[in-house]
Amino acid sequence: MKERDVIVVGAGPAGATTAMALARKGRDVLLLDRQDFPRDKTCGDAVPAGAIELLYGLGMREKIDSAGFYPVRKLLISSLKGYVLEADFRESPSGAESYVIPRLQFDVALQQHAVDSGAEFARAQVKEPIVEDGRVVGVRARRNGKLEEIRANMVVGADGATSVITRALRPENNRHLDKHRAVALRAYVEDLEELPHQIEFYLYKGIVPGYAWIFPIGEGKANIGLGMRLDIFRRQKRSLEEMLGVFMEMPAVKKRLKHGGQLRDVATWSLNFGSQNDLMHVYDGAILVGDAAGFINPLTGGGIHNSVVSGVFAADTIDDAMTQGDVSAAALKIYEQRCHEEMWAGMRRSYFFQRAMGQFPFIVDFLVRRMNANSKFAEAFLTKI
Repeated sequence: MKERDVIVVGAGPAGATTAMALARKGRDVLLLDRQDFPRDKTCGDAVPAGAIELLYGLGMREKIDSAGFYPVRKLLISSLKGYVLEADFRESPSGAESYVIPRLQFDVALQQHAVDSGAEFARAQVKEPIVEDGRVVGVRARRNGKLEEIRANMVVGADGATSVITRALRPENNRHLDKHRAVALRAYVEDLEELPHQIEFYLYKGIVPGYAWIFPIGEGKANIGLGMRLDIFRRQKRSLEEMLGVFMEMPAVKKRLKHGGQLRDVATWSLNFGSQNDLMHVYDGAILVGDAAGFINPLTGGGIHNSVVSGVFAADTIDDAMTQGDVSAAALKIYEQRCHEEMWAGMRRSYFFQRAMGQFPFIVDFLVRRMNANSKFAEAFLTKI
């Protein structure tokens, strides 16, 4: 089997973005995923305008604009004492909007665009990276029932929070601590009296500094769920399912569920925050992107925007490194620098605020009241998180 330029392990937003960006640069890219597409992925499904704007730049404008995805233009935040903030999203210069898109639809659109851009997709269960003389030179994967070695100049780990590539390359003492991790549960409801084009965040006693959400996808359907920091969840005496039941019994929520809230596709997942600054993301012959790198916002739990950002940065770095003929960790270090410059300040700010909320929950009430009283403060604060 011929050696590829790049193998991308995982075809979610980070992997598909990396693959399409590299293919558009003329690189020979093999995109691997353990599942065929379309496939579901447990998530809150919120896709911010910043991610859409980057995807426009990779040739996806027509596909996104014609897909009929559900746009969101407003947000609602409900605090512990019931103070409510409603705010409009700022318009993007490019016209890109924020959406709530079930991953069943969003991921296949990205995966297909990667293929349309020139990447090859194959279903395969990657078992481990191949490491020779300290350098990653490919992967061992089970494909069509057979274990095989697939070689490449570069390997991209984009296989999510439980990444095989990350576990193999990061030492035991260089992994996420519980205070930089979270757990979440999502479900879908189909009988909701929705607030059109508005996403909703609920912060209340027992869940702060986490939150519960209602993210509409149109026609009375919504993604509903909650998430919280792992170290705090471990101290709870209730399951995530029980906690979601409590949320759905809140008067502001219950009255909008026309038939009591029939849930489907209930699922949990884990998240690795981008607030732990001592983690490695580049190795000789390999780069980690998206959730595999641990680039999730510590306050919102959102990962799609940073997945797309890191995919674009990884593609640029890999292309330059291969042009120079040097794919060592030292040559790839510019990727970490770019990610740090673009994402670190925001993630650190979000982590600081998340920690403050956990220690002093009244901060949430204070901020919601302050933002209601001062629209400029509200805009400044919301754009920073």
